[in-house]
Amino acid sequence: MTLIRKLTSVAAGLLVAVLLASCVGPPTLPVNSSTLTGKVMVGYQGWFNAEGDGAKRGYNHWTRGNVMPAPGNVRVDMWPDLSEFPAAERFPTGFVHADGTRAEVFSSYLRPTVVRHFAWMEEHGIDGVFLQRFINSLKRGNSLAANNAVLENVRAGAREHGRVYALMYDLSSLAPGQADVLIDDWKKLLRDTRLTSDPAYLRHRGKPLLALWGCGFKSDDKPRPSLEDWRKIITFLKNDEESGGLAIMLGVPSGWRTQTRDSVPEPVLLELVQLADVISPWTPGRYRTPETAATHATTYWQPDIAWCRERRIDFLPVAFPGFSWHNMKPGAPLNDIPRLQGRFFWSQVTAAKRAGADMLYVAMFDEVDEATAVFKVTNAPPVGPGPGVQFVTYEGLPSDHYLRLTSFAGKVIRGEHAVAGDELPFPLPIRP
Repeated sequence: MTLIRKLTSVAAGLLVAVLLASCVGPPTLPVNSSTLTGKVMVGYQGWFNAEGDGAKRGYNHWTRGNVMPAPGNVRVDMWPDLSEFPAAERFPTGFVHADGTRAEVFSSYLRPTVVRHFAWMEEHGIDGVFLQRFINSLKRGNSLAANNAVLENVRAGAREHGRVYALMYDLSSLAPGQADVLIDDWKKLLRDTRLTSDPAYLRHRGKPLLALWGCGFKSDDKPRPSLEDWRKIITFLKNDEESGGLAIMLGVPSGWRTQTRDSVPEPVLLELVQLADVISPWTPGRYRTPETAATHATTYWQPDIAWCRERRIDFLPVAFPGFSWHNMKPGAPLNDIPRLQGRFFWSQVTAAKRAGADMLYVAMFDEVDEATAVFKVTNAPPVGPGPGVQFVTYEGLPSDHYLRLTSFAGKVIRGEHAVAGDELPFPLPIRP
């Protein structure tokens, strides 16, 4: 950035700050917010709390019962690297590290913490986030308030660090016949926040982009909205005069096109897909090795992309770095889908590019619950006797290893970095 451009950016930022008096800060947008094409977006859960953070939710998502994490009660399989966090953003647990120091966690409720996450994204050239908004969190006062606070934190981080963001509703727990729960929440958000007028909010095909996740999955042990509920929601969001006019991304099963595997076998699903502007088949857990990831790409992604292009629908594949939910699910193995020092993740990036993808969704930025995080994680997690003291690490690699890989994923998707085999795009550090 030239000196003149820097000075212009600063002046513009100060002017906007004065005019808007906004808590989300002056906009600086090196990332083009007009399109999803050419971008790598990360999922952002933002669901972590800690006692004393002001949200009154205890240690939400760190433990069962939201009590202080301690051996025997923890719901995460990775431990965050807090070495850059000041004391005001660190919350105590009952765990200790090997050197005897108290293990600590963070809260997504604190704005400086979320803004720091966006600083990491800016540093590593990651375009932005899909902020998760779970439908079952909209019915409880503290939960709704916390979600809205995290949304404002994300807006602040995106604007301060020149990233983009879009909202992603997770409808997997929406009861049949309850489409108005989402519609009413969206209308209220627009009234209260003017969300889609934010220059950092992601647009696609000339419209604000809203993601809706969970369409067409087979029913399991929880209720799911009917496909007619989905039709009502999509139609409203695309066509309503006051609250519509949106581009819609649908998160669908991996077997959506063939209506096999994890998909409902209902032809109406294909009708709904054709109402969308972007579709994103969910793949975490659908393959487990670099080899099966490559097979998935040729078996599913390639024909999926061809089908979508014939109908002018964009295709957003999902890549994930690994998986483990040992501490969340009793009896589940630790490190269930190994990361292989990044080779598993990178195999999906290269496979997506070869399949013809021009955008990518990385799941997730901050989810240590199921060990799919790409943000900074420590290689020295808590230790000690007793249950609940087993965690997945980054195998001794730098804590920003997956941030770097995600950065290179963007370069691959945009054609700025050539794919040559499946080797990692940079050498691993040499260990003594």
